[in-house]
Amino acid sequence: MDRDLRVLRVLRVPPVVRLRVPTDEDAVAWHQVFAHPDVMEFHGGRPAELSVYEELTARQRRHDAERGFCLWTMLDESGKVIGFTGAQPWEREWGPTGEIEIGWRLGREHWGQGYATAAARETLERVREAGVADVVAMVDARNARSIAVARRLGMRRAEVLTTPSGREAHCYRLDLDQIA
Repeated sequence: MDRDLRVLRVLRVPPVVRLRVPTDEDAVAWHQVFAHPDVMEFHGGRPAELSVYEELTARQRRHDAERGFCLWTMLDESGKVIGFTGAQPWEREWGPTGEIEIGWRLGREHWGQGYATAAARETLERVREAGVADVVAMVDARNARSIAVARRLGMRRAEVLTTPSGREAHCYRLDLDQIA
């Protein structure tokens, strides 16, 4: 029986996931979906205010209009908002400043089901179609789940950095010409 379960896991079909440019209403959905402390463990440790998501969704609409990509709202097969994935310029003064970073954040109840990887793969295709040659993913060194997603995408750890708060971060890189 254990062998059969392992085979089924290997053969698991990726979940159906849809991506859309975030709407005003998605700010409220993101605020609710990301309110769990586990989700925010590597993003400040506590839930953000609604205004943070209102600004973030507005910025993502601008990115999509100007660049052809953004952090898209992630929807499951029923159309429920479950998180976001996408790409945007790394705008901090430390790390890969100016490079295009891909990222993902998923509501706690949807972890471990393949949504982040499936959506990130779609992100890579869309970003490549928008003319981006390579991407980075900045991941907290303790975030094993996000490290696993980066590796499943074919990304390789290129740098180890120290954040301004003193935490260790890994910079993963991927040349988009290398993906099938």
